[in-house]
Amino acid sequence: MSLYFIGDVQGCDGALQRLLDVIAFSPSRDRLVLLGDLVNRGPQSASVLRRLMGYGDAACCLLGNHDLHLLAVACGARKPHRSDTLGELLAAPDAPALLEWLRHRPLAVREAGVLCVHAGVLPAWTAQDTLRLAAEVQSVLRGPAWPGFLRQMYGNLPDAWSESLQGADRLRVITNALTRLRYCTAQGQMEFATKEGTESAPAGLMPWFDVPGRRTAGDVIAFGHWSTLGWRERPDILPLDTGCVWGGSLSALRLGPNASDRELIQIACEQAQKPGS
Repeated sequence: MSLYFIGDVQGCDGALQRLLDVIAFSPSRDRLVLLGDLVNRGPQSASVLRRLMGYGDAACCLLGNHDLHLLAVACGARKPHRSDTLGELLAAPDAPALLEWLRHRPLAVREAGVLCVHAGVLPAWTAQDTLRLAAEVQSVLRGPAWPGFLRQMYGNLPDAWSESLQGADRLRVITNALTRLRYCTAQGQMEFATKEGTESAPAGLMPWFDVPGRRTAGDVIAFGHWSTLGWRERPDILPLDTGCVWGGSLSALRLGPNASDRELIQIACEQAQKPGS
């Protein structure tokens, strides 16, 4: 059995097929963990969901911000963006089944000792906190009140965590951290405007994984979401969004039985989305 962590696919099913061919993936033998943003901006979102849904337990798929956006558009909680490529999926005969499967995906998991999220983890959270708080959002998404949650999900405030938060504010902070976070202050105040790599960090901000004293410093964390960051050779983080939809690459990291046994596999991708979209 081989375990692979895979970065943002974003509707690029052709690239995903080529990557799976390169690693000789077998759902009867291997396991995939996809780190969110399965859909949107690329041309084949429905095909991606059909493929992954068909793999059953062999594919663990996290929810990213684009996946939540799809659910919000589907239930009328959000209008489509001009750069969305979700029309074919939403009009497909099997759209209800695909969306039902998608809203039951997790926002955080621990796989082979690796904490997996789409975007980031706030410095005040332990790995156990992250899984517990993700489960709060997952419970709402999987229940009958999920459209109401998505209507209240959007917004940048509150921008910092407090265990005393309740209701929509609490769920929004958790969701923003897990699916949108790149930069924050040393105190954990989140900032969402900056999308550039670490060489362009605004004054007073730092990547969430570089905050001194963060409580997950002893954990290995796999994440996507940050295509301008790219792959980094570090023992504590596995950043696997390498810009497939922007003409970069789609990346898979094979994790062996030992922490140091890692193999990065990448396939070149054609640009499916124009820069600035």
